[in-house]
Amino acid sequence: MILPRTAIYALRTMAVLANLAPGESIRSRELASSAGVPEHYVSKVMRRLVVAGLVDSQKGHGGGFRLSRAPDKIEFESILRAIDVELETGRCVFHYRACDAHSPCPLHESWAVLQEALKRWAAGTTLESTRATPLPPV
Repeated sequence: MILPRTAIYALRTMAVLANLAPGESIRSRELASSAGVPEHYVSKVMRRLVVAGLVDSQKGHGGGFRLSRAPDKIEFESILRAIDVELETGRCVFHYRACDAHSPCPLHESWAVLQEALKRWAAGTTLESTRATPLPPV
């Protein structure tokens, strides 16, 4: 797994929200079911996404979660940042303090390629891309 489980769950829940009709909200239990995320994880993930300003939350009858802006305005990078996933390049996979092109660890070159590709993907992909394939009904 390239990304931590919490990041994957955040991307799943955001994909579900992106596929809602404009203005539509979804309750936590339905969101968990639709995203295939354990219910206890949904509240943890959604709290972070709300604090980051990516999701709006409304309590009570008729409440639930919805995106705070259009899916084409939310990059995967901002979702991952909200979940505290570091996308900075140059971090050594072995955690060596002196790991660079002059003093590389055994995985330096291949790890740098992966980090850069992940960073480009996250910065260049929005939730709009998740709307191309609708989610199956719950």
